[in-house]
Amino acid sequence: MGMWKTIKGYIAWEYDRGSLHYDVMVTLILAFVFLAPLWLNFKDKPIERSAHQTRVVVLPEEKGLLVYQIDAAEVRGQGDSAVRDSARRVIEQISNSEVEVVKWEPVCRMGSGPCDGQIRPIVAYKVWAKP
Repeated sequence: MGMWKTIKGYIAWEYDRGSLHYDVMVTLILAFVFLAPLWLNFKDKPIERSAHQTRVVVLPEEKGLLVYQIDAAEVRGQGDSAVRDSARRVIEQISNSEVEVVKWEPVCRMGSGPCDGQIRPIVAYKVWAKP
């Protein structure tokens, strides 16, 4: 009878903090948390990532536009039309819909001098687009 009362107390969590039975319950819980993965297969794995990941940050802006900051490595070509087309393709891949590039500007590494890609290298492009 005494053993069933003790087990019922463990299940109902009836023991006061600091008592021997409370310490036994906490020890059993910690043992399960730390030792169970050694014997039980919980079938947990890291999330699979696609091979081609773009480094793009999307920010909302007024007037229904979205601002995409696209890593310079993702944008191919130089000149206005080449940058627009390349940025549009990257954005359409992410959004799964056609977009219109309204404007774009280069984001340069900190320092002095013009943003020409040589003195201050271009690290990203800010692209304003509307769906």
